[in-house]
Amino acid sequence: GRPRQLSLSLHFILPADSLASAPDFDPYKVLGVSRHASQAEIKKMYKRLAREWHPDKNKSPGAEDMFIKITKSYEILSNEERRANYDRFGEMDENQNFARAPQGFRHYHDSFYFDESFFHFPRTSRDFTDSKHLFHYNQYISEVLPDSFKRPYLIKITSEWCFTCIHIEPVWKDTVQELEPLGVGIGVVDIGYERQLANHLGAHRTPSILGLINGKVTFFHYAVVREHLRQFVESLLPQKLVEKVTDNSYLEFLNSWHEENKPRVLMFDVASNIPLLYKLTAFAYKDYVRFGYVDMGLTETSKVVQRFNINTYAPTMLLFKENTDKPADVIQARGMKKQIIDEFVSNNRFLLVPRLVNQKLFDELCPVKQFHRRRKYCVLLVTGEGEQFVSVNEAFFDFASSNTKEVLRFAYVYQRQQQPLCDTLLKKEDTTPPQVRHSCVILLERRSATGRVLYRTVMGGWNGSDDDKHRLLEQLELLQRDPSYLTHDAMLPELNNEFASMFLIQWINTAYDYLAQFYFDLLYSNWREMMPVLSLIFSALFILFGTVIIQAFSDAGEDKPAKQKATGSPKTAESSPGQESTSSRPPKKNFVEVTELTDITYTSNLVRLKPGHINVVLILTDASKQVLLRKFAKEVYSFSGSQTLHYSFLNVDKHSQWMDSLMESAPDARPSDCLDKEEEEEDSTSNKSDNTGHVLALNGHKKYFCLFRPVFKGEEAECSRWSDEDAATAGRSRASRSRSSSRQKATTLEIHHKLDRLGLWMERLMEGTLPRHYVPAWPGLDTITPQK
Repeated sequence: GRPRQLSLSLHFILPADSLASAPDFDPYKVLGVSRHASQAEIKKMYKRLAREWHPDKNKSPGAEDMFIKITKSYEILSNEERRANYDRFGEMDENQNFARAPQGFRHYHDSFYFDESFFHFPRTSRDFTDSKHLFHYNQYISEVLPDSFKRPYLIKITSEWCFTCIHIEPVWKDTVQELEPLGVGIGVVDIGYERQLANHLGAHRTPSILGLINGKVTFFHYAVVREHLRQFVESLLPQKLVEKVTDNSYLEFLNSWHEENKPRVLMFDVASNIPLLYKLTAFAYKDYVRFGYVDMGLTETSKVVQRFNINTYAPTMLLFKENTDKPADVIQARGMKKQIIDEFVSNNRFLLVPRLVNQKLFDELCPVKQFHRRRKYCVLLVTGEGEQFVSVNEAFFDFASSNTKEVLRFAYVYQRQQQPLCDTLLKKEDTTPPQVRHSCVILLERRSATGRVLYRTVMGGWNGSDDDKHRLLEQLELLQRDPSYLTHDAMLPELNNEFASMFLIQWINTAYDYLAQFYFDLLYSNWREMMPVLSLIFSALFILFGTVIIQAFSDAGEDKPAKQKATGSPKTAESSPGQESTSSRPPKKNFVEVTELTDITYTSNLVRLKPGHINVVLILTDASKQVLLRKFAKEVYSFSGSQTLHYSFLNVDKHSQWMDSLMESAPDARPSDCLDKEEEEEDSTSNKSDNTGHVLALNGHKKYFCLFRPVFKGEEAECSRWSDEDAATAGRSRASRSRSSSRQKATTLEIHHKLDRLGLWMERLMEGTLPRHYVPAWPGLDTITPQK
């Protein structure tokens, strides 16, 4: 029978149109594929139908709805899990989790419509704006990433169940409507279906907005406001894309075309800030054209405005080539559109007679022949750079100006800059006198992308005389009538890149951009993005400042087991590494890396140490440095395979106050008997405590340390224990060591034996059984203590 309406706290309504339309939607029928179609067939049909029904191309009233159906069908069938759910359960709401829907509730789901508006639930279905901007991983890698070198992209990271994303939708739509017509690429990544792409971009939260330019991803960190998004896109662009031009600089700007081998565009407008449309155009054509901007509202630009008779009531663009007195092309319009500007710049992106400075320019200026009607003949002048060639080059330019044709492309090369190319083209022309080979004209046609050309050298060379011009004109007419006029063929080498010396400048600019981004990420604590840069910086600092590579067992003859027996140590570093590694990972190296704690490495090695990592620090002096470091390396060698332990040393001769400040911050770290003795002797002596041989295990994240006290300290042995753990073990041997040490001077051997029990202490450290002394904050590392 008919379903009943329930009138409790919820209202279930039965709209007939919804039920009638649900069974009609079949993604297989929409795409015109069978239920056994492969992914390749589905993708092929989707692309064909999407081109046919795209609203920008198809103006029929139902085109947009049909395009949404096509997109939705492809989303279902291109995902194997969603496709299997559809085949099993049939069409449901696109956000329904088919696999987990209990079978007992299917009847109610199919029979009733839940009125979302009753509870004001937001719609999470994707609208048309997002659908046409969806990115897939392969599309991003093959299309979007290369295109980011021509225009910036603004990408939104979202998901179907992201309710927070609903709040930014109005701002996002307004921003897309504003920026997309200007030339900004727009993209949407659904993190639920494109996890691989989201991970590639480094996006792990929704909603997120990021920018992409020159293959580099930058995250947006401000409030989602349209003006902020616009400023964000503008900040992605390089700083000096468009040069501001005034009365004093316009001549220099126009006359510099020869050095850069590019046309110049002067943009006139009444705005103090360069419009974003102009900046985006300059970025898209940065490899071809140099852009300048004239603010007509300034008094400093009145002369240049009058010089070119500019109408101040409408934006104007002038394009100059070799002739800086007269523009080669002009456009003027009140509403300057991107399509108009692109066509204007693209049609004039080459000089009338450009210099071949690299292979890319040669490929575009003289393309490979594809069809007979699209033949392009390159008229190439081989010349020099000296003063004697100025008139010759100008004559060639005059000839090109008066003989411009679509089928002809004029260019020139400096023989000294492109010697391999010139040698290949001139070696077969034995009829050409050697004295004129420095200035000659060659007619050529490219036949393959690998470098094969057909060519012929114009007889008589090129001196710029009227006879030369007449002879060249005749041979060009013969060539256009009979393509077989080109009698020689050759394989051209790749052109030298004459602007390769500018690589250093580009590298410096790129480095500046990365440093600026690093500062920005540091300001906003964007650690996930900063990690590669931080790793590079700290690695460089680690190598340049304070890395001491100590070879373990480098001086094995200096330490003998006989001396260890005097200390009563049951287990020391002189034992085999296999015996010591029972509680730690076997070492991967045959040496221990020990870094000195200085004011440069202090922050990275302690204050900002990763959670769970511990820095084991040895306290030493200049006099005891070599002896203690050797012993320290042997004692900790068996633990050096651990990924969470780091080893450093602190020179108290350079930083005398740090150890005292640390002990004052944690009074419980001092033995009570030593504290009493220090109070009794405070008035009788002013000598500072000797911290040489102490070892600290510092946990920078949790702000605590474990303390190892030396075994042997001469006269002070009675108030010193070898670690913070129970003193019973050490007590039995303390008295005998104290009496023997009091009868001799502090020698190198005594210093060496201070670390005899460090291996056992390290075992307790790995077990986590050592007492922990907490500090409110790590004391600052003083500057180097001046030597007295």
